[in-house]
Amino acid sequence: MDVINLAGIEPFEATKLQHEVDPLRTLADLLDWSRRLTAPVLSPAVVTQDEYTHDVLIPYAGGRWLDFDTT
Repeated sequence: MDVINLAGIEPFEATKLQHEVDPLRTLADLLDWSRRLTAPVLSPAVVTQDEYTHDVLIPYAGGRWLDFDTT
């Protein structure tokens, strides 16, 4: 997964985040990762776009949100 929009994220934090999300390949990987965050996200918002695509919204440090486009 690529971190695309880094608005408001310091370069060091962006690099750390990219390193964390690089191994995520599936929706299951993403959900597992979200449960291991310092503030675990047990039930992220999953928005169905179509039969193959979902957006997963995960709250992140500093009042920001991460939006993952998964297929």
